[in-house]
Amino acid sequence: MTTVTAPELATPLKKLVGEKTAKALSSHLGLETAGDLLYHLPRRYDQRGEHTAIRSLEVGEEVTILGQVLTTNQRRMRDRRGNILDVVVGDDAGGRIKLAFFNQAWREKDLRPGRWGLFAGKVSEFRGERQLAHPEYVLLGDDGADPGEVALAAEAEVEEFAGAFIPIYPAAKALPTWVIAKCVRVVLDTVRLTEDPMPSEIRVERRLVDLPTALRQIHRPESQGSLATAKKRLAWDEAFAVQLTLVQRRVRAEQSPAVPRPPRSGGLLERFDAQLPFTLTEGQQTVGEELSEGISAAHPMHRLLQGEVGAGKTMVALRAMLQVVDAGGQAVLLAPTEVLASQHHRSMHKLLGPLGRAGELDGDLDGTRIVLVTGSLPAAARRQALAEIADGRAGLVVGTHALLYDGIDFADLGLVVVDEQHRFGVEQRDALRAKAGQPPHVLVMTATPIPRTVAMTVFGDLEVSTLAQLPGGRSPIASHVVPAAEKPAYLDRAWRRMVEEVGKGHQAYVVCPRIGESAAEEDAEPTGAEDDGRRPPIAVTEVAPLLAEGPLKGLRIGVLHGRLAADEKDAVMRAFSAGDLDVLIATTVIEVGVDVPNATMMVILDADRFGVSQLHQLRGRVGRGSAPGLCLLVTEAIEGSPARERLDAVASTTDGFRLAEIDLEQRREGDVLGAAQSGRRSHLKVLSLLRDADMIGDARATAEQLLTGDPELAKHPQLAASIAALVSDDRAEYLEKG
Repeated sequence: MTTVTAPELATPLKKLVGEKTAKALSSHLGLETAGDLLYHLPRRYDQRGEHTAIRSLEVGEEVTILGQVLTTNQRRMRDRRGNILDVVVGDDAGGRIKLAFFNQAWREKDLRPGRWGLFAGKVSEFRGERQLAHPEYVLLGDDGADPGEVALAAEAEVEEFAGAFIPIYPAAKALPTWVIAKCVRVVLDTVRLTEDPMPSEIRVERRLVDLPTALRQIHRPESQGSLATAKKRLAWDEAFAVQLTLVQRRVRAEQSPAVPRPPRSGGLLERFDAQLPFTLTEGQQTVGEELSEGISAAHPMHRLLQGEVGAGKTMVALRAMLQVVDAGGQAVLLAPTEVLASQHHRSMHKLLGPLGRAGELDGDLDGTRIVLVTGSLPAAARRQALAEIADGRAGLVVGTHALLYDGIDFADLGLVVVDEQHRFGVEQRDALRAKAGQPPHVLVMTATPIPRTVAMTVFGDLEVSTLAQLPGGRSPIASHVVPAAEKPAYLDRAWRRMVEEVGKGHQAYVVCPRIGESAAEEDAEPTGAEDDGRRPPIAVTEVAPLLAEGPLKGLRIGVLHGRLAADEKDAVMRAFSAGDLDVLIATTVIEVGVDVPNATMMVILDADRFGVSQLHQLRGRVGRGSAPGLCLLVTEAIEGSPARERLDAVASTTDGFRLAEIDLEQRREGDVLGAAQSGRRSHLKVLSLLRDADMIGDARATAEQLLTGDPELAKHPQLAASIAALVSDDRAEYLEKG
């Protein structure tokens, strides 16, 4: 008797579902193995008699609907030979949508009124009516599937339909959901699911079902209860995998040696503090003490500094950098754009004065030097900067990605500060850290407030400091939505208000989501807006001349975007900062770090093309002085639409932490995590950062307990292997991005 070994989860799909189907699963969905397919989870479930929300379908959306054929009608085409079969499908909630088939009259025999089916296609609009043109479909019910069109609709599918859950999978045009469902069925019936890598004591304590049961029930739930228990187990696996990974990273970091950089009496930091023309906020003082303690330790500090727009994070970071210089080391500030790097460089020079000009005629003998390194630095200036970095004369270094290149060597790199860290990848930060003899202390900063569960999940290997208190003298910012399509007169009034602001001696910004030249271009400053069939976003190069010759005629207008040469960008920013320009028309290149206290007004065109956090960042560029700020969010989004509700939320509050929660509620959580949704699986499929906050905290505590005394999971090799599969190196980048 021959013993047949059942395929394991690592079995290639071509051995299970056939080479042609496996190739489609690989090329369209990135699914290669049985395990990949079983972790390609349903996005929702339909039941006969349940509301399938046909009414909520949006034009341009790829959908799968469960519906019943209501009417069919054949008609001749008006402009050419042939006929159209119109089929109206509805659901139990009263939703209706038309299916259109061209020159396929024979389908009327199958699509008889009363038949139920799954219909998949892209929602389009014809003469004001939504429709699916040539949708793929499989008919369900007592009559069986359509044998002429959908051979994959097997009898088992028909039997499962009556009153059972029908999984609806993330699909592709060439792979409708029922094809995926059949492949899953084949794998579940073929693959041996017996092992569970989760330690039994953890499973019992948290009342979790075993993994084989969870995988079966998530794809073929027997009831709402069994589906809930399956989701609970898989959500726990995701939370636990992330937290184990982060706790391991923290343990390893704590075991690494670092050069302590304690404060020095009478040093640069003390002298800098003594000359400050203002008093640090209580929050800045508290965070400053946390940073000072961290960089004084013999192990590398890894800390996230988050805070409201304008809360003074850069000041806190600069003080930490000066402490490192006092201890004989160097500190580097990595900025995402040349505009921001130049702004930081100028700001440091201004704040430090003679203390930052050591070696110059008016410099302090006991001071240090500040150098700027960008990709556009002239050759002579670059050589000078690199020499000062290499021999240690430059204690403070500011730069962009150019700092990461070979040929830039530090004498003694002690602290790496990454500004707006979500703009940088893991490899870039590692390249900078590698330039130190021993692991340097690391401070990453973000002006995008992060909800607690996101901080715990994304930055769980970092200590977190928060600056929520704004410095004294900051003025309130009023925000309003300008519905340009409904009330064009409001937009005219906005431009008149801008002229009035300039007349009072103030300055203003106009922000556009696109640079210009091409509707399909990839701008250097992405907004996150997706191509949804709407008109191209408003562009800087297109709107600037219209405003200059129209409502803003007579004002001194500058243009700033990522395609300008570095010296042009710097010249424009300097002119605006100096008050030589009245209005700056720009892309999101001004989103972070730009500090012009005299700027009091901002108009954001096509505001619905930006994310919540991005709008909050942009708005933070005004009201930075003694005069109140005004931000107008111009949109054509209609009242009651999700885009309009998002803008209304931004206008209703300046609390960045509340807006971060709204952002999390409205966006895919993978986006909030900075996770790429391509590849074999997205990073969080079941876990909800909002709903499962308690579970994330529990997973954190359990991970810390399990790793105590066993940091490499040597006692749990199966668990270690499963964690490595769920959080592999090339997919772990989102853990260090926000």
